[in-house]
Formats: sequence, structure tokens, C-alpha cells
Amino acid sequence: MDAIFKALNDPSRRALLDALRRRDGQTLTELVETIDMTRFGVAKHLGLLEDAHLITTVKRGRFKYHYLNAVPLQELVDRWIEPMLAGPTARGLIDLKTHLEKDTAMLTQPKPDLVLHTFIRCTRDALWEALTRAEIRAGYHFAAKSVEGDLANPGDAVVMTRPDGGPMLREEVIALTPKSRIEATFEPAWMPDAPSSRTVMLLEDSPGGMKLTVEHYDLPPGSEGVNEGWSRLLSGLKTWLETGESVRFAQAG
Repeated sequence: MDAIFKALNDPSRRALLDALRRRDGQTLTELVETIDMTRFGVAKHLGLLEDAHLITTVKRGRFKYHYLNAVPLQELVDRWIEPMLAGPTARGLIDLKTHLEKDTAMLTQPKPDLVLHTFIRCTRDALWEALTRAEIRAGYHFAAKSVEGDLANPGDAVVMTRPDGGPMLREEVIALTPKSRIEATFEPAWMPDAPSSRTVMLLEDSPGGMKLTVEHYDLPPGSEGVNEGWSRLLSGLKTWLETGESVRFAQAG
């Protein structure tokens, strides 16, 4: 928490976060153009923001892209702000996702539209089970009434339902490296006629536990709320694995 508040206590770093809020996934060169500061100064501020986990980065070819990581801010909101404020007011503080302008002409791999990560005090086995077993996912998912199907093998599909019993989301495993990587489709039933997008979940060892990174590709227009949804999901997952408590960080109302 101290690192987050220290990182936010600087107008230049807040300006960089604002620049990423307006357009996520920018390079260092693009960010230098948004602020009156040397390239070295911007790089130093980005390093502090990354140390505080307020941004995360992805390298594609010779480019390094910077993304807002809303998970730490979501945890602050869930801990202190959400219990005291009405949902619509709190939502204005944490809506950090904006539509991406894609340019992959010089890339060897596509750039994700959204990247989030979190650190969890748990084993690799425990994290893998929590991500792939339906009965566990149902315990921490912020919006799903039920989860049917596991994510154990390529071709496996998961179907989630809303509290009112209607369809919410379908996922199908595209590729899988056991206990390290899951690539799956993302088919939202709450957006009529929305095209399927793609997600990648990466599991990495970290001192004291595990690092989980979520990359989301091919998000269609109108998907701004997906950022917050992932933040709530990861907060629930972290709480469940670290405390054993089933908490659904659902939106008010």
C-alpha cells in the first residue's frame, strides 16, 4: 500500500497514468510526447509506477508497451471506498479502460488490448486449480451464479450464468500449458452479437507466491467495463487463495 500512495504522490506520475487512461498500451516514445519531461525522466517515473504495480508492461518485438494495472486500485476501493460510497460514485473513480487504437504493422506478435496482473501468496498448484476447476471459480467470481465445465484440456468449455439464471459468459480453451498458461475464447452473452475475443492467463513464480498476468486480445468497441470485471475477479481470486474466504466483489446494484 505504501508504494501505491508514494507512486501517486507525484503530479508527473499521475499525468502518465492519465495518459494511459486516455489510451492504454503506449510505448515510452509515445508517453514522452504527452509530458514536458526528458525521456530519462519519463522512464524513471514509469519504473516507479511499475514497482508499485500500477502499470504493467508487455514486450512485442522491439517495442515495450505500458498498460494501466487496475487491480491494486480495485483492492483499495474494495477495502475502504466501496463500503462507504454508492456504486455509481465509486465507479467514476476506477473506470480506467479506454478503447485501444491498434497498429501492428511493425510487430511480430499482436499487442494485447488489456493487461492486468496480481501477486498471490499461494502455490502454483493451488492457483492452477482455482483457475481451471468450475466449483472453485464459482466461489470467487464476482458475477456468476454458477460455473459449469473445467478448463483442463484444449477444447474444454466453460459456461457461466448470471444471478437471474441467464447466460453470462462462455469460454473455450484454445491452447494450454499445464500449470503455466491458458489461452481461451471470451464470448460475452451480455453483449448481443459481440464477436468473440481471446484471453491468455500466465502463471509465474514470484518471491512468496505466484504472479498471475491476464492479457486480453481483440476486445470489440463497448468493452470498457471488461477491465473492471477482471479487476474484481482477480481480487476475489486473491482473497480466496490467501484466506480461504469466498468473497464476491460485485458491483453495487
